[in-house]
Amino acid sequence: MALIGYHASHEQLPPSALLEAVQDAEAAGFDGAMCSDHLAPWGVRQGESGYAWSWLGAALARTSFSFGVVTAPGQRYHPVITAQAIATLEEMFPGRFWACLGSGEAMNEHVTGDPWPEKEFRDVRLDESHAVIARLLEGREVDVDGTVRVHRARVWSRPAKPPPLFAAAVAPHTAAHVAAWADGLVTVAQDRPALDSLVHRYREAGGRGPLSLQVHVCLADDDASALAIVRDQWRQAAVTGPRLWDLEQPEDFDAAAEGVDDATLKKSVLIATEAGDLAEQIAHRAAAGFDRLYLHHVGKDQSAFIERAERELLPALRGLL
Repeated sequence: MALIGYHASHEQLPPSALLEAVQDAEAAGFDGAMCSDHLAPWGVRQGESGYAWSWLGAALARTSFSFGVVTAPGQRYHPVITAQAIATLEEMFPGRFWACLGSGEAMNEHVTGDPWPEKEFRDVRLDESHAVIARLLEGREVDVDGTVRVHRARVWSRPAKPPPLFAAAVAPHTAAHVAAWADGLVTVAQDRPALDSLVHRYREAGGRGPLSLQVHVCLADDDASALAIVRDQWRQAAVTGPRLWDLEQPEDFDAAAEGVDDATLKKSVLIATEAGDLAEQIAHRAAAGFDRLYLHHVGKDQSAFIERAERELLPALRGLL
């Protein structure tokens, strides 16, 4: 049976409230959790963006299940620093942590003042950053002079066994590219044909390990309420393709998603009033080949969603998987 996890949205809740939410999620029966490592929220009305690495230490200490983080080494983070952070968490909480490496988004990386490179360069930088991190986690000394530069680096406090290093991919060609080194793949829910294509390209290229799907959902009392929540908190999901990675400020995302229609919102967030209906939508996408699902309720009221997930959604979903 697939793991059903909870996505902790740093962009929407203060770190203290998010810590309470993830504890509630474990008590409600979720199997694990993940978060994204952001410096800024996607939109002004989301209004938060706590530091994921500090929060992860507290969350792992306050719960007993597994956690993962999606992070982008190479610009805002030197890969040596990312390796040290990964090693420290896994050493303290062995077998409970994973990291997913991605090529990054301008909204988080532009703050260094360095130019935001083209995707081809970012992909090469990700490959090289992964190689640095993996070698450091093995206890090796690393020297590199490429898209990233490393001088005689070592990570001294390491876990007995390195945690898995997954890769983030949204497009099939990216999934095929990272298959050479990824211990697994993490992506976000799209329509079923897009997911089928992505999974096929990853496996065809030799991709191994678990496939994880982050699913944005809104379970509300009626359609109007659900759409109002999505429009207020997650309308930036309507911004897709290369433009998504190149915008710099929350205000830019708000402007890009201004006037988005309801049909487009429903393509980016799974909306339902009945838990059984939502479970069917999620299970349909999971059937593309995903081993792990991470559910993200896009509203700020996480307690109501977690309570309803415990009563209705999780049992319904487990009955379908």
